[in-house]
Amino acid sequence: MTYEPVYTRTPRNAFVPSPVFIGIVAVFVVSGVMTWTGFGNVGLDVFLFVISGWLISLCLHEYAHAVLGYFSGDLTVADRGYLRLNPLKYTHPLLSIVLPVVVVILGGIGLPGGAVWIDHRYVQSKVKDSLISAAGPLTNVVLAIVVAIPFLIGLAPELGQDVSGRYVVDEGDHIAFWAALGLLVFLQISASILNFLPLPGLDGGGIIHPWLSPAYQRAWNLIAPWGFLVLFLLLWQTEVGSYFFTAVDFLAGILGVDWQFYASGFQLMRFWES
Repeated sequence: MTYEPVYTRTPRNAFVPSPVFIGIVAVFVVSGVMTWTGFGNVGLDVFLFVISGWLISLCLHEYAHAVLGYFSGDLTVADRGYLRLNPLKYTHPLLSIVLPVVVVILGGIGLPGGAVWIDHRYVQSKVKDSLISAAGPLTNVVLAIVVAIPFLIGLAPELGQDVSGRYVVDEGDHIAFWAALGLLVFLQISASILNFLPLPGLDGGGIIHPWLSPAYQRAWNLIAPWGFLVLFLLLWQTEVGSYFFTAVDFLAGILGVDWQFYASGFQLMRFWES
């Protein structure tokens, strides 16, 4: 006879941010100051600012899944270190951190990562199960709004083009900083949309999964490992991709971020091409 472990205690430092996360935040703050002041290679400053900011959002996204799981009954997430915002503790760091960062560098979209592992045997509610999955993308929605506040209240300068048609990203008004901040808003919006897609393996699929019949759940679980491949095919091989970017531009506009800002931010971030 086997017995399931019963978790009645939470490690004392379970909710203490890890040194890894604090280090990422430090890079974000320092590179933000460097971008604002135009210190050294501005493109490298923007790269560090955007990538560290994106890493912070990935950590918060996964933390949201874990903390909802914890308060929904799965205390094992504390034992696994998920509540310390340490990306190295995730079940699949490659899917949760490395792949989304690489996609940002190569394609400039906020690709959702693999979620932390929740032991759903301890979650005794379909509603709670769905909320655990929804917590990640809802975090991206909140982050998009927070980062866009300076644009909404009119602090960002106008962004134009030079005679060659390139976006003006390095002339006065700390324009490189605003371009980088606009790119971070774009990443949060794109991550929010993609994560809410009801596809197996994505958070949107996780939201509806508890409500499926056992037979459909088994089929869903078989397809889930291929969810990312399906997403790539939809974005780059069908008309879904154009609808997706149209939706991102529309939502960014509502938040006061002109598409030229994040286009400029992407140009700057890829400093090795200039």
